[in-house]
Amino acid sequence: MLGLMQNQPLLISSLIDFAERHHGDGEIVSRRVEGDIHRYAWRDVARRARQVANGLDAWQLGFGDRVATLAWNGYRHLELYFGVSGSGRVLHTINPRLHPEQIAWIANHAEDQVLCFDLSFLPLVQAVHAKCPTVKHWVALCDADKLPADSGIPGLQSYETWLADKPGTYQWPVFDENTASSMCYTSGTTGNPKAALYSHRSTTLHAYAAALPDVMGISARDAILPVVPMFHVNAWGIPYSAALTGAKLVFPGPAMDGKSIYELIEAEKVSYAAGVPTVWQMLLMHMKPAGLKFSTLKRTVIGGSACPPAMINAFREDYGVEVLHAWGMTEMSPLGTLCTLKNKHLDLPKEEQMKILLKQGRAIYGVDMKIVGANGEDLPFDGKTAGDLLVRGPWVVREYFKGEGGAPLVRDAQGVEWFPTGDVATIDADGFMQITDRSKDVIKSGGEWISSIDIENIAVAHPAVAMAACIGVFHPKWDERPIVVVVKKPNAEVSREELLKFYEGKTAKWQIPDDVVFVDAIPLGATGKMLKTRLREQLKDYRLPGL
Repeated sequence: MLGLMQNQPLLISSLIDFAERHHGDGEIVSRRVEGDIHRYAWRDVARRARQVANGLDAWQLGFGDRVATLAWNGYRHLELYFGVSGSGRVLHTINPRLHPEQIAWIANHAEDQVLCFDLSFLPLVQAVHAKCPTVKHWVALCDADKLPADSGIPGLQSYETWLADKPGTYQWPVFDENTASSMCYTSGTTGNPKAALYSHRSTTLHAYAAALPDVMGISARDAILPVVPMFHVNAWGIPYSAALTGAKLVFPGPAMDGKSIYELIEAEKVSYAAGVPTVWQMLLMHMKPAGLKFSTLKRTVIGGSACPPAMINAFREDYGVEVLHAWGMTEMSPLGTLCTLKNKHLDLPKEEQMKILLKQGRAIYGVDMKIVGANGEDLPFDGKTAGDLLVRGPWVVREYFKGEGGAPLVRDAQGVEWFPTGDVATIDADGFMQITDRSKDVIKSGGEWISSIDIENIAVAHPAVAMAACIGVFHPKWDERPIVVVVKKPNAEVSREELLKFYEGKTAKWQIPDDVVFVDAIPLGATGKMLKTRLREQLKDYRLPGL
């Protein structure tokens, strides 16, 4: 017997409709690329999102066609979030920190039809536009009078010109909630980048879960500053949760330095912020010497990489800000865990509480997780036994777009399918998970993955290099930075400086290794595979230059 409830699909358009109807005057504040502050409300987002939908209809974009963005966190980007997905198209946020060749490959693989970009990224678009044959429309996210006259991009038009004659009324289509809504490419493993293709259902459920009190705890009382980029797993889903709750949003635009972030927090009475540790380190470095304090900030979610204990202590003890440690993946939309204390922990000494808060946290309802041994056997939740971390849930990927990378799921003894995260972790009796190692040989620098394979491939392309291995080493600001360990060919010579210069133009600047270490040999296994665990042990006393 079925229940007698109304059957309404979970669609992203319902989020913006709700925000408009019940929180229409809720503020959206953005620092623009031009440097000024723009402010309007949720009702304006909804109206302009409908104009976006009408604009895509006028271009006769098909259902499921991809619309790409290269953009900072701002109000126009937010409008695209709802206008693109709400009309049945797929929003494709591209990371502008990637090398132009990577961006062109991703745009072609996604078969993007439209690409909208902030003028900050005009040089990037100029470098890739001729290599993106599927893109029919290029849109600069600016006013008509800011559009460059000699961009060299055929048919380039300004966003405001595109929307100017489009009506603000639109009947959002109703369709299967499992329809694709947005996509985000992830890299850092072998082979080409792979896209997680999110659905309306997964995105809406994730928005609900993120707003729960033991997760991000987002409410209409909050003024939220998402410093985490909207091109990085949809800013951890914050734009959707903010629409769901009617929270005020404050967007930093391109100004990501500590001074600019602090001034925006104070001017807009931000109560809640989210970002990777690197950003908060810059913020604290700006505040401490000047003796500054927060007047309204109460909580910050920190994810992307492990948060240093000193940072958690500084926020809590020096500034009265609660730090919420989070963990997730692009393949998980991204939230998997968030660290908040249970009732029984509230009376513990601060030192004992800190031991808990340094962990990545407890699974969110909707995410199931377990750790397994080498043979796939379930391991105990004792906080000591480490194993490969597996996850499953309604906002966890089943496969990658176009089958890139093959079938990612593994099946356990009971026939249940799980996604292998590539992380090694422990889980304690209270459900708190802690990452202890990575099974992938990727470097996580400032919250962004760097592929060791890509770094190695460039090095061995140098005529003097016989073999190269890339590993991550500790960095106090970026968490990890790559170095490349090199064996030179017999009778060949190459200096550290020459090899680092060889990387220029072949990968993004921030992905270039910080150092080159020359060795006589790299340890190899029986099959000829480089043994990076042994290499790391050999270099355990290594320190980056200048540290």
